[in-house]
Amino acid sequence: MANLPEKATHQQTRAFNQQLVLRAIYDRSAISRAEVARVTGLTRTSVSSLVADLIRDGLVEEAGRGPSTGGKAPILVQVRAQGRHLIGLDLGESHFTGATVDLRGQIIKSDSVALEGRNGGEAVQAVLGLIEGLVNSNGASPLLGIGIGAPGLINSRTGTVRWAVNLDWTDLPLGQIVGERFGVPVVVANDSQAAAVAELTFGPVPRPDNLIVVRVGRGIGAGIILDGQLHQGDGSGAGEIGHSIFGITSTTPLGPALPPCRCGRVGCLETVASMSAMVAAAHHRLPEINDEQALIAAFKAGNEPVRRIVLEAGQMLGVGIAALISSLNVNHVLLVGPAAHLGREWLDAVRRQAQWNALPLLARDTRIQLGEAQDDDVLIGASALLMTEELGLSLAR
Repeated sequence: MANLPEKATHQQTRAFNQQLVLRAIYDRSAISRAEVARVTGLTRTSVSSLVADLIRDGLVEEAGRGPSTGGKAPILVQVRAQGRHLIGLDLGESHFTGATVDLRGQIIKSDSVALEGRNGGEAVQAVLGLIEGLVNSNGASPLLGIGIGAPGLINSRTGTVRWAVNLDWTDLPLGQIVGERFGVPVVVANDSQAAAVAELTFGPVPRPDNLIVVRVGRGIGAGIILDGQLHQGDGSGAGEIGHSIFGITSTTPLGPALPPCRCGRVGCLETVASMSAMVAAAHHRLPEINDEQALIAAFKAGNEPVRRIVLEAGQMLGVGIAALISSLNVNHVLLVGPAAHLGREWLDAVRRQAQWNALPLLARDTRIQLGEAQDDDVLIGASALLMTEELGLSLAR
């Protein structure tokens, strides 16, 4: 959240203080007004007035009494989860998925639409239609805004999709298009970065200040959290490891020859380690395997050709993760996305290769685990980013 301007007006000062109070209540759940004053440094009189405003606005509610410290037991306040709702979208897979989400990251209603090869303008219309359905199905609470997680290079400051090769979007002002259509604030972020925000904001407590979340689905990308904040890089492309080449330029165990990547090059990590790459390799050998669910079922059933494909793909993913470990020296790495359903054996293959390829001293201190927010991580994370923009909440807890 930005610092208060030096010559702030009374209205700006009050809005700034209201965000401080709301953040204190959100981060600590049920809390007394006196404790809010202690945490924020505001006077008790100011806090009481600001809390009253938040209650009238439907964002905060009273939650009974806390323990007494000698006098009258204090009345506790908490964020009213249903006080606002958000719409979160995940545009990263073969289905566009959307959901209405409350202020605690709980999904109220979800919907999806099959992409079925649509791209360009047709894919934009699919996005608008999905949002329209969710808006029309909403209950009584006001819509705070729309958060969108999309593949590719995203300029989150302008809401522009700079490049999403699988959707044929280049310099698409998606945030502007959606905002003008529905008349609410819109945040657009890279899908892997949104997944990292979901783990940071709604995953189990405590979470480390530094975290790498690698999402493996149709493509591969990493969301990077440094000092409790999402790191997007100078060009908003931090974590785009799926289109990096790690010396993988010839025949691999996944097939007789590497297929060209959607970006036009040969040897990108996602052509050998993504779910789409694994499905394609398995389908080449076993035609009955033609989607992710079939791949996962065959792997867990012990099908040997599929096991070999999956585990070798995991090893190649480990090569990419080793590069992240060595360059960023972040000790906590989470794997999320559809591939996480492959489970512990795939995870172990990733771990072993990452530890082998990274600098041993750094690898020794690194924990690679499966994330918590698996299937809805992108849309929940995009919703969390919208909350930080509109309510001034902190991602770190």
